[in-house]
Amino acid sequence: MANKSLLKTIKSPSDIKGFTQEQLTALSEEIRQTIVETVSKNGGHLASNLGVVELTLAIHTVFDCPVDKIIWDVGHQCYAHKILTGRYSKIDTIRTENGLSGFPKRNESIYDSFDTGHSSTSISAAYGISCAGQIMKDYHYTVAVIGDGALSGGLAFEGLNNAGRSKNDLIVILNDNKMSISKNVGSMARYLSRMRIKPSYLDAKLKIQSKLSKIPGIGKPLSRALKKIKDWIREDFFAHQKNMFEQFGFAYYGPYDGHDIVQLQTALTAAKRRRGPVLVHVCTTKGKGYEFAEKNPKNFHGISAFDIETGEPVGSSMGYSEIMGDFLCKTAEVDKRICAITAAMSIGTGLSKFSKKFKDRFFDVGIAEEHAVTFSAGLAAGNMIPVFCVYSTFLQRSYDQIIHDAALQNLHIILAIDRAGIVGEDGETHQGIFDAAFLNTIPNVTVYAPSCFNELKSMMYNAVYRTSGVVAVRYPRGGELYLPSDYKPENTAYTFYGSIKSKILIVTYGRLFSYACLARESLQKKGIDVCILKLNIIKPISKSAVKKAALYDICCFFEESIKYGGIGETFGLKLFRCGFKGSYNITAIKNYVHQTKTDSALRRLGLDDKGMEEKILYIIKNRG
Repeated sequence: MANKSLLKTIKSPSDIKGFTQEQLTALSEEIRQTIVETVSKNGGHLASNLGVVELTLAIHTVFDCPVDKIIWDVGHQCYAHKILTGRYSKIDTIRTENGLSGFPKRNESIYDSFDTGHSSTSISAAYGISCAGQIMKDYHYTVAVIGDGALSGGLAFEGLNNAGRSKNDLIVILNDNKMSISKNVGSMARYLSRMRIKPSYLDAKLKIQSKLSKIPGIGKPLSRALKKIKDWIREDFFAHQKNMFEQFGFAYYGPYDGHDIVQLQTALTAAKRRRGPVLVHVCTTKGKGYEFAEKNPKNFHGISAFDIETGEPVGSSMGYSEIMGDFLCKTAEVDKRICAITAAMSIGTGLSKFSKKFKDRFFDVGIAEEHAVTFSAGLAAGNMIPVFCVYSTFLQRSYDQIIHDAALQNLHIILAIDRAGIVGEDGETHQGIFDAAFLNTIPNVTVYAPSCFNELKSMMYNAVYRTSGVVAVRYPRGGELYLPSDYKPENTAYTFYGSIKSKILIVTYGRLFSYACLARESLQKKGIDVCILKLNIIKPISKSAVKKAALYDICCFFEESIKYGGIGETFGLKLFRCGFKGSYNITAIKNYVHQTKTDSALRRLGLDDKGMEEKILYIIKNRG
């Protein structure tokens, strides 16, 4: 194994400018070893990072960051970039509280040009940065690195469409790791691409253009005429060789071996010398250098801590995602209308078994959440029962489609919202804290919030067979938490748990019910009796539940979601309209939540059992 002697000498990308090819090859091994060791302890995105090591080295030897701007699409493949930009000494803190982010962050380093976390944004952002440079006469190269399925997102094509018709010196690097892009076929395309990047060809072309432009009178018209002839020849004889990117207006170079540093450096140098937008197509192996990740890149895309020797995860157990997947499989066996849809997250959302067992009713649409919702609406219009399994943070992209294409038509689609609430180490871009609030604004939408596995199954049954319109079932990452032995799930809109004679009421939903039960038990030991109202359906809120809550003196709402526009505010409004005269308090999330373990985040936000207990004791004290 590498001893990391080279890594220890690198403080910035300029330190590798003079490295020989042998040194760069050795350095790539050191970087891979570091990434595997780090992710095995902290979890994170492994396969995608291992696949771009040589590409990252080539970028930083050809371009001059931070003057030149590099935008990493999605950003989960930025670990090598962080290592080379002065953050090697902190790489063991990645994805930990107060440590390095697992994604590019502008406030973390001057080498991170744009914050990313959701996919398909890099081309649009890079084009904007490029235009800003042109306007401000701050000339630099702008590079967008996109791949790993991100090109299936519609925003990427919107970016290509607008950037391709410009004259900006924008370079897009397509990292093709076979996750979304077909192989380029046609020997002529490859031959022409190799010709175009040859220094001799570029030098000759520039010299001819320069000499022609200096001929008085006829020089410039002649140069334009020759260009038209060249373009005519290309259009007439090689039009069938034009690929999609050339049709968008990009000069296309590639495909190239994404693990051949010399080839990559040559291609990127040629792209720098070309005027206008250029797309450089590189082919990489996802998981390169770590056998388990190479053989199974999907499983090692985003992974928790694992054993390096075996590749097996550490401490894994059954979670809500697996329960959802099992429910759908059992339901689909007896109901041929059940369809499952995912946006490139079949493993993460527990749909692996479904995808193999019901191939004709399983649809992986790629990273295209907007399409997924409208596609589901189309299935529903055709009398199918579509279940779109999606992470909460990615459902945000489908807000318009939920309104316009599903809810407005009152079509029956089910949104199985995974990773609802705090998800922990991936940080601000991945916390599932907005879905409850934005779904709360849409008519014809019902939202269920289970607190345990049995409730997830019963609520999914209700969502499929007993509820009309758009139905969302939101559940957290991971497994079940504490439940009192005397608690029995009820298939109702709400559940009261505890003494109805109490004057203090905790209102909550989802997994926070577990913390509320622990807080209640702790307060009971202090002689304080508390009742809990658990909302099983958080939209619409039951009028009966509100009327009963209005009988209490103190009502505390705890919500693992954004406060503004959330369920707590809606409940409070309804509560006071019922004539409530007591004290009402909402504890919810008011800002973006930084990376940390879920337990730590909930504690800091006052949403765990200790936070609930402290809030109630504080209110009691201040009420005298």
